[in-house]
Amino acid sequence: MEQNEIYEIFKKSGALLEGHFLLTSGRHSNRYMQCAQVLKYPEYTEKLCKVIADAYRDSGVELVVGPAMGGILVAYEVAKQLGVPNIFAERENGKMVLRRNFSIEKGQKVLVVEDVVTTGGSVLEVINIVKEAGGDLVGAGVLVDRSNGTVDLGVQLVPVLSMEVVSYDAAECPMCKNGEGEPYKPGSRNLK
Repeated sequence: MEQNEIYEIFKKSGALLEGHFLLTSGRHSNRYMQCAQVLKYPEYTEKLCKVIADAYRDSGVELVVGPAMGGILVAYEVAKQLGVPNIFAERENGKMVLRRNFSIEKGQKVLVVEDVVTTGGSVLEVINIVKEAGGDLVGAGVLVDRSNGTVDLGVQLVPVLSMEVVSYDAAECPMCKNGEGEPYKPGSRNLK
């Protein structure tokens, strides 16, 4: 898929929002990518996840894992296209863990996926779960890299769309300084 076609899918689905937003990281931004909006369309999900699946098709992936919430549908669709199982990690007492009898076998080739990364916090937590279990981390894939390639996960990262979403420390936010009201928090993860 061409980048302009991918960008149009995000715009058409209502996933790319503009306004004054509070990001999961606690920073403020004038743009927000709400991937839940694009993931509600199976045909878009299939097309976007194919980019990740194709990038890792010859890597011997045996399991795909993503963080709840955003990574669940991405993990499912990428795993479906690779013909392997998928699981997800979720927060328990503020820490990302595997529950529901999910496990990673020692030496199992694992791909970690997510809907959006900005700082990579949730993906790094899942990567640590894979490493602690003795899994063989193949790489990571995301629908949107909001860092425009600056986030370092310590492994290969395949983004479907890479874009710069400028964010500000709350104390330096120009929208706050201009009296543009309180930022809206469209994400679902509670801030630390």
